Amino acid sequence: MIIKLILFSGIAGVTVFIGGILAHYFNHHIKESPVKYEITHTLMSFGSGIILSAVALVLIPKGMEELELFPMATSFLVGAILFMLIDQYLSKRGGRTATLLAMMMDFVPESIALGAVFAVDLRLATFLAVLIGLQNLPEAFNSYRELILSGFTTRKTLIIFFLLSFFGIIGALAGHFLLSNHQDLTAHLMTFASGGILYLLIQDIIPEGKLKKNNLTSLGATLGFLVGIIGDKLV
Repeated sequence: MIIKLILFSGIAGVTVFIGGILAHYFNHHIKESPVKYEITHTLMSFGSGIILSAVALVLIPKGMEELELFPMATSFLVGAILFMLIDQYLSKRGGRTATLLAMMMDFVPESIALGAVFAVDLRLATFLAVLIGLQNLPEAFNSYRELILSGFTTRKTLIIFFLLSFFGIIGALAGHFLLSNHQDLTAHLMTFASGGILYLLIQDIIPEGKLKKNNLTSLGATLGFLVGIIGDKLV
Protein backbone atom coordinates (compact mmCIF):
# COMPACT_ATOMS: atom_id res chain seq x y z
CA MET A 1 0.00 0.00 0.00
CA ILE A 2 2.75 2.47 0.94
CA ILE A 3 4.74 1.61 -2.19
CA LYS A 4 1.67 2.34 -4.32
CA LEU A 5 1.15 5.67 -2.53
CA ILE A 6 4.78 6.65 -3.14
CA LEU A 7 4.41 5.65 -6.79
CA PHE A 8 1.20 7.66 -7.27
CA SER A 9 2.52 10.78 -5.56
CA GLY A 10 5.93 10.44 -7.22
CA ILE A 11 4.45 10.33 -10.72
CA ALA A 12 2.24 13.33 -9.89
CA GLY A 13 5.23 15.23 -8.51
CA VAL A 14 7.74 14.51 -11.27
CA THR A 15 5.61 16.56 -13.69
CA VAL A 16 6.95 19.66 -11.91
CA PHE A 17 10.44 18.87 -13.20
CA ILE A 18 9.13 17.77 -16.60
CA GLY A 19 7.26 21.06 -16.95
CA GLY A 20 10.45 22.94 -16.16
CA ILE A 21 12.43 20.96 -18.75
CA LEU A 22 9.79 21.59 -21.42
CA ALA A 23 9.77 25.30 -20.57
CA HIS A 24 13.57 25.43 -20.82
CA TYR A 25 13.63 23.97 -24.33
CA PHE A 26 10.65 26.05 -25.43
CA ASN A 27 12.16 29.30 -24.16
CA HIS A 28 15.71 28.76 -25.35
CA HIS A 29 15.35 26.67 -28.51
CA ILE A 30 12.34 28.21 -30.24
CA LYS A 31 12.86 31.65 -31.73
CA GLU A 32 10.81 34.59 -30.54
CA SER A 33 7.64 35.19 -32.54
CA PRO A 34 4.01 36.27 -32.01
CA VAL A 35 2.98 32.59 -32.16
CA LYS A 36 5.42 31.67 -29.38
CA TYR A 37 4.07 34.56 -27.31
CA GLU A 38 0.49 33.38 -27.82
CA ILE A 39 1.37 29.78 -26.94
CA THR A 40 3.06 30.91 -23.72
CA HIS A 41 0.07 32.96 -22.59
CA THR A 42 -2.42 30.26 -23.61
CA LEU A 43 -0.52 27.74 -21.48
CA MET A 44 -0.59 30.20 -18.59
CA SER A 45 -4.36 30.47 -18.94
CA PHE A 46 -4.73 26.69 -19.32
CA GLY A 47 -2.82 26.25 -16.07
CA SER A 48 -5.01 28.81 -14.32
CA GLY A 49 -8.10 26.90 -15.45
CA ILE A 50 -6.76 23.65 -14.00
CA ILE A 51 -5.87 25.39 -10.72
CA LEU A 52 -9.36 26.85 -10.55
CA SER A 53 -10.89 23.42 -11.17
CA ALA A 54 -8.86 22.03 -8.27
CA VAL A 55 -10.25 24.75 -5.99
CA ALA A 56 -13.83 24.31 -7.19
CA LEU A 57 -13.95 20.51 -7.41
CA VAL A 58 -11.54 19.28 -4.73
CA LEU A 59 -10.35 21.82 -2.16
CA ILE A 60 -13.51 23.82 -1.42
CA PRO A 61 -15.91 20.82 -1.50
CA LYS A 62 -13.71 19.04 1.06
CA GLY A 63 -13.82 22.09 3.33
CA MET A 64 -17.58 22.47 2.99
CA GLU A 65 -18.11 18.78 3.69
CA GLU A 66 -16.02 18.62 6.85
CA LEU A 67 -16.22 22.11 8.39
CA GLU A 68 -18.88 24.38 9.83
CA LEU A 69 -19.43 27.77 8.20
CA PHE A 70 -17.35 29.96 10.52
CA PRO A 71 -14.22 27.72 10.69
CA MET A 72 -14.35 27.22 6.92
CA ALA A 73 -14.69 30.94 6.18
CA THR A 74 -11.90 31.74 8.66
CA SER A 75 -9.45 29.31 7.06
CA PHE A 76 -10.32 30.66 3.61
CA LEU A 77 -9.82 34.32 4.63
CA VAL A 78 -6.57 33.58 6.49
CA GLY A 79 -5.20 31.92 3.36
CA ALA A 80 -6.21 34.83 1.13
CA ILE A 81 -4.84 37.50 3.50
CA LEU A 82 -1.57 35.67 4.18
CA PHE A 83 -0.80 35.23 0.51
CA MET A 84 -1.82 38.80 -0.22
CA LEU A 85 0.87 39.87 2.26
CA ILE A 86 3.41 37.47 0.73
CA ASP A 87 2.55 38.71 -2.76
CA GLN A 88 2.94 42.35 -1.68
CA TYR A 89 6.32 41.57 -0.12
CA LEU A 90 7.54 39.81 -3.25
CA SER A 91 6.24 42.62 -5.47
CA LYS A 92 8.24 45.18 -3.50
CA ARG A 93 11.34 43.05 -4.09
CA GLY A 94 10.55 42.80 -7.79
CA GLY A 95 9.84 39.07 -7.67
CA ARG A 96 7.56 37.28 -10.15
CA THR A 97 6.66 34.07 -8.35
CA ALA A 98 2.84 34.09 -8.20
CA THR A 99 2.45 30.97 -10.33
CA LEU A 100 5.08 29.12 -8.30
CA LEU A 101 3.29 30.06 -5.07
CA ALA A 102 -0.07 28.99 -6.48
CA MET A 103 1.41 25.72 -7.69
CA MET A 104 2.88 24.90 -4.28
CA MET A 105 -0.29 25.96 -2.43
CA ASP A 106 -2.17 23.60 -4.70
CA PHE A 107 0.41 20.81 -4.92
CA VAL A 108 1.21 20.41 -1.21
CA PRO A 109 -2.30 20.28 0.33
CA GLU A 110 -3.59 18.08 -2.48
CA SER A 111 -0.67 15.70 -1.95
CA ILE A 112 -1.44 15.64 1.77
CA ALA A 113 -5.08 14.95 0.94
CA LEU A 114 -3.97 12.21 -1.45
CA GLY A 115 -2.18 10.48 1.40
CA ALA A 116 -5.04 11.04 3.83
CA VAL A 117 -7.70 9.48 1.58
CA PHE A 118 -5.55 6.82 -0.09
CA ALA A 119 -6.44 4.01 2.29
CA VAL A 120 -10.12 5.06 2.45
CA ASP A 121 -11.06 5.89 -1.16
CA LEU A 122 -8.66 4.61 -3.81
CA ARG A 123 -10.72 6.07 -6.68
CA LEU A 124 -10.60 9.58 -5.21
CA ALA A 125 -6.88 9.17 -4.51
CA THR A 126 -6.32 8.14 -8.14
CA PHE A 127 -8.26 11.19 -9.35
CA LEU A 128 -6.21 13.46 -7.10
CA ALA A 129 -2.95 11.97 -8.38
CA VAL A 130 -3.96 12.48 -12.02
CA LEU A 131 -5.24 16.01 -11.35
CA ILE A 132 -2.07 16.98 -9.49
CA GLY A 133 0.09 15.69 -12.32
CA LEU A 134 -1.93 17.51 -14.99
CA GLN A 135 -1.85 20.74 -13.00
CA ASN A 136 1.87 20.63 -12.38
CA LEU A 137 2.86 20.55 -16.06
CA PRO A 138 1.47 23.94 -17.19
CA GLU A 139 2.04 25.48 -13.76
CA ALA A 140 5.72 24.48 -13.78
CA PHE A 141 6.02 25.65 -17.40
CA ASN A 142 4.74 29.09 -16.41
CA SER A 143 6.69 29.17 -13.14
CA TYR A 144 9.92 28.55 -15.03
CA ARG A 145 9.26 31.64 -17.12
CA GLU A 146 8.52 33.71 -14.02
CA LEU A 147 11.69 32.63 -12.21
CA ILE A 148 13.87 33.29 -15.25
CA LEU A 149 12.36 36.77 -15.59
CA SER A 150 13.07 37.31 -11.88
CA GLY A 151 16.77 36.74 -12.49
CA PHE A 152 17.17 33.05 -11.61
CA THR A 153 19.61 31.09 -13.74
CA THR A 154 18.43 28.08 -15.74
CA ARG A 155 20.51 25.72 -13.59
CA LYS A 156 19.16 27.10 -10.32
CA THR A 157 15.56 27.05 -11.57
CA LEU A 158 15.75 23.42 -12.73
CA ILE A 159 17.36 22.37 -9.44
CA ILE A 160 14.47 24.05 -7.57
CA PHE A 161 11.95 22.20 -9.73
CA PHE A 162 13.76 18.89 -9.25
CA LEU A 163 13.63 19.30 -5.47
CA LEU A 164 9.99 20.42 -5.54
CA SER A 165 9.11 17.21 -7.39
CA PHE A 166 9.66 15.29 -4.16
CA PHE A 167 7.24 17.47 -2.17
CA GLY A 168 4.37 15.33 -3.45
CA ILE A 169 5.81 12.17 -1.88
CA ILE A 170 6.60 13.97 1.38
CA GLY A 171 3.12 15.51 1.54
CA ALA A 172 1.37 12.24 0.68
CA LEU A 173 3.27 10.29 3.34
CA ALA A 174 2.61 13.03 5.91
CA GLY A 175 -1.08 12.98 5.07
CA HIS A 176 -1.25 9.19 5.25
CA PHE A 177 0.51 8.82 8.61
CA LEU A 178 -0.59 12.03 10.35
CA LEU A 179 -3.96 13.06 8.96
CA SER A 180 -5.79 9.88 7.95
CA ASN A 181 -7.80 10.10 11.18
CA HIS A 182 -8.05 13.91 11.20
CA GLN A 183 -10.21 14.85 8.25
CA ASP A 184 -11.07 18.19 9.84
CA LEU A 185 -7.43 19.30 9.81
CA THR A 186 -7.09 18.19 6.20
CA ALA A 187 -10.19 20.23 5.35
CA HIS A 188 -8.77 23.32 7.09
CA LEU A 189 -5.55 22.98 5.11
CA MET A 190 -7.36 22.63 1.80
CA THR A 191 -9.69 25.57 2.52
CA PHE A 192 -6.75 27.73 3.61
CA ALA A 193 -4.99 26.89 0.35
CA SER A 194 -8.13 27.75 -1.64
CA GLY A 195 -8.18 31.30 -0.31
CA GLY A 196 -4.55 31.87 -1.22
CA ILE A 197 -4.88 30.28 -4.65
CA LEU A 198 -7.91 32.37 -5.61
CA TYR A 199 -6.15 35.55 -4.50
CA LEU A 200 -3.10 34.76 -6.61
CA LEU A 201 -5.20 33.76 -9.60
CA ILE A 202 -7.23 36.98 -9.59
CA GLN A 203 -4.38 39.30 -8.65
CA ASP A 204 -1.49 38.00 -10.73
CA ILE A 205 -1.92 34.90 -12.87
CA ILE A 206 -5.11 35.55 -14.86
CA PRO A 207 -4.20 39.19 -15.75
CA GLU A 208 -0.71 38.06 -16.78
CA GLY A 209 -2.12 35.44 -19.13
CA LYS A 210 -4.55 37.81 -20.85
CA LEU A 211 -3.73 39.05 -24.36
CA LYS A 212 -5.58 41.83 -26.14
CA LYS A 213 -7.50 40.83 -29.27
CA ASN A 214 -6.80 37.15 -28.64
CA ASN A 215 -9.44 34.62 -27.62
CA LEU A 216 -7.12 31.63 -27.24
CA THR A 217 -6.09 32.58 -23.71
CA SER A 218 -9.68 32.63 -22.47
CA LEU A 219 -10.36 29.36 -24.28
CA GLY A 220 -7.22 27.89 -22.73
CA ALA A 221 -8.45 28.70 -19.22
CA THR A 222 -11.86 27.21 -20.02
CA LEU A 223 -10.29 24.01 -21.38
CA GLY A 224 -8.13 23.76 -18.27
CA PHE A 225 -11.24 23.87 -16.10
CA LEU A 226 -12.85 21.26 -18.36
CA VAL A 227 -9.96 18.91 -17.64
CA GLY A 228 -10.91 19.00 -13.96
CA ILE A 229 -14.61 18.48 -14.73
CA ILE A 230 -13.85 15.44 -16.89
CA GLY A 231 -11.60 13.92 -14.25
CA ASP A 232 -14.18 14.47 -11.53
CA LYS A 233 -16.91 12.94 -13.69
CA LEU A 234 -14.81 9.87 -14.44
CA VAL A 235 -14.35 9.26 -10.74
